[in-house]
Amino acid sequence: MNAGVRPEERVLKIDDVGDPRLAPYRDIRERDLVGRSGRFIAEGKVVLNVLLSSARFFEAESLLVLENRLSGLEQQLRLCPPEVPVYCVPQAVMDAVAGFHVHRGILAVGRRKAAPSLAGLLAGLPDRALVAVLCGISNHDNVGSIFRNAAAFEADCVLMDETCCDPLYRKAIRVSVGATLKVPYARQGSIDDIIAALAEEKFEIWALSPSGTRSIYDVPPAPRQALLMGTEGEGLPKLLLERLNTARIPMSAEFDSLNVATASGIALSRFSRFA
Repeated sequence: MNAGVRPEERVLKIDDVGDPRLAPYRDIRERDLVGRSGRFIAEGKVVLNVLLSSARFFEAESLLVLENRLSGLEQQLRLCPPEVPVYCVPQAVMDAVAGFHVHRGILAVGRRKAAPSLAGLLAGLPDRALVAVLCGISNHDNVGSIFRNAAAFEADCVLMDETCCDPLYRKAIRVSVGATLKVPYARQGSIDDIIAALAEEKFEIWALSPSGTRSIYDVPPAPRQALLMGTEGEGLPKLLLERLNTARIPMSAEFDSLNVATASGIALSRFSRFA
């Protein structure tokens, strides 16, 4: 526990489903906090760990924990600022408030403190940098998986155009295992705005497409590399592919089976510092 904070002051037991302090957690399966002053729902111990260690851009506002999970959160409570309340509830209250059976037993309301601008994020990158660029990706599972891959292969940031879904959506955070709270990102502007900003910062941009002119294994790594990915099905806009360097992931000609999340993992691995 934080110095000077007694356990009874930190942990607040609640047995009433209608307690107003639980309002931010209510019916989170049917709705999401995204867009409400940058607030979001984090689920599970792993994601909570990431949230509590991401003080630069994010902060926890409260925790909601099952009674039988509280004893395993001593380390997390030590990391948690003393002003953040920890609500402890039985399973019936947790499920009734959340709107579904919360088997992991750990939820938190987080808030994004600062949203870096596209220009500011790019200006702060090192001389050698790897960037994932997403265009029109609206599937939360794919966005979460791409962020997880970006964290695994240490991409320096993820840039998303304004048509992509919000990476702070509950499902995206869960699928990413907290990577959307770890990998710096900007979600703003058009894809043309992003490409122009990357060019200004001397990035070599490669658009990934099954029809790409070169295999990704024939593309020499550059000090500043940006990999552009589009949504499944339609892929990247034709006009974009016509004016950018394009690369493909070699695969069977009889079965084009890679989704964008899997493709991102292969491409980021190819150009990561681990390759």
